[in-house]
Amino acid sequence: MVDKRHPGSKGQAGPAEVPLYGFQPPVGTPFGLEVSTVEDFFAEHDDWPWSPPRPVRVSFHYLIAVTEGELLHDVDHSTRTIAPGQWLWVRPGHTLCWHAPGTARGPFILFEPDVLTPAAARLLAPLTAHQAPAVLSPHPDDATWLHQTALQLLDEHRALGRRPLDVHHALRRSLLESLLLRLASAPGITLTGPASAGAGRGDTYGRFADALELHFRERHRAADYAALLGCSVRTLSRAARDATGKGVRELIDERRLLEARRLLGNARWDARTVAAHLGFSDPANFGRFFRDRTGLTPAAFAARSATTGP
Repeated sequence: MVDKRHPGSKGQAGPAEVPLYGFQPPVGTPFGLEVSTVEDFFAEHDDWPWSPPRPVRVSFHYLIAVTEGELLHDVDHSTRTIAPGQWLWVRPGHTLCWHAPGTARGPFILFEPDVLTPAAARLLAPLTAHQAPAVLSPHPDDATWLHQTALQLLDEHRALGRRPLDVHHALRRSLLESLLLRLASAPGITLTGPASAGAGRGDTYGRFADALELHFRERHRAADYAALLGCSVRTLSRAARDATGKGVRELIDERRLLEARRLLGNARWDARTVAAHLGFSDPANFGRFFRDRTGLTPAAFAARSATTGP
């Protein structure tokens, strides 16, 4: 399920290092989709990444539908409690930390962004976006359908070899997209407006948004992302302007600032550690960056967050 041989950061270990794990499907399942259950996943991976618990990032999406018990899971340094009937969604680039599963039970779905067809990706862009809610509470009228569809997806995943491989993959993708589109009607998700127009993962801006979530710590220039995506800076800049009205550098800075707020506030990291984590060569440069955009020094922001809470 997870490639433990592919951490995203190297060098000296410490509080600023958050490894990146890639998707590694089991032998015989080359398609970027894996379906299991919480209990089976923990039984098969007793050494990763909760022993001991530590923050990591992943390059893929995963969803857990809790049907029994209660699941605790950290997403972006905030502990979430997922109760029966709720879904946890961790997206590429999120910082996460597992807790022991306890009595939690339910389907566990992992998939790479490219699994979705361009049409489905466009419709689901607000749901797959980094800032979308980590915990979803579907409408009660949808709960049974969602649970049954998740079980059908699990059954089809386990049916490898019963039918031609292309049919098997088409069925899994169809079930996954049906599930996600129904899940997208959960409160707090809106599938209309600018975010859903032309935001498919196959277009330039969509690919940039995915790349930004994975690399904003170490890549800070428009040219870095243009090279990564195989396009010109002009093409990337035009795509960003068309989709958001903002420039590439502004979007990069906004993402770094969001992470800095999370780490200084909820996670209680010190400014020096945050500066190193976000790729600033000097804590003083980070201090100016943060103050220019918030009006507060990192220390003042952290002190205010400690007083007011998350």
